[in-house]
Amino acid sequence: MELREKLPLFRMSTLLAILFLLPFYTFSLNKKPEEVLKGLYPSAEIEVEDIILTEEQVKEVEKLSGTKLNTRFVTFYIVKKDGKVLAYGYVDIHRVRTKPEAVLYVISPKGKIELIEVLAFHEPLEYLPPKNWLKLFEGKDINAPLRVKKDIPNVTGATLTARAITKNAKKVLALWQVLFGGKE
Repeated sequence: MELREKLPLFRMSTLLAILFLLPFYTFSLNKKPEEVLKGLYPSAEIEVEDIILTEEQVKEVEKLSGTKLNTRFVTFYIVKKDGKVLAYGYVDIHRVRTKPEAVLYVISPKGKIELIEVLAFHEPLEYLPPKNWLKLFEGKDINAPLRVKKDIPNVTGATLTARAITKNAKKVLALWQVLFGGKE
């Protein structure tokens, strides 16, 4: 058989292999928080503030969020224009199933979620939540009930990701409340 005759068979087998393996492919966005924030607020300045929480602050965050903190060191991205705070950004890195996920939570000066953006996701694509699901968090504050399957619908096939993003939304809102508490 000549090479020309084998070529269509090779293409078909390659295509089938790609289609078979696609659901197992992991997705790595690896966006930088500064890039996302600059896209949202193009003419603003972004300050990076590293904070070491006191023991009292840790206890307060854990009480407000119902989540245990695994570190006292946090970094917030403070978006400012003409000296006025426009937003706060926080990147939460956590494990979903077996691989890490990095999620940017953008909070308004009034303590409401403006945006949740997945920056890095290393699990299979089928576990990545859709953007319209992430929009369900917009406008939520520390007092909003945030529970998967009750207040926030589950993402079929991505339950662990949905739980992680929801649980950490409450934690990030609690961090904002304790550290900035409505200071504009």
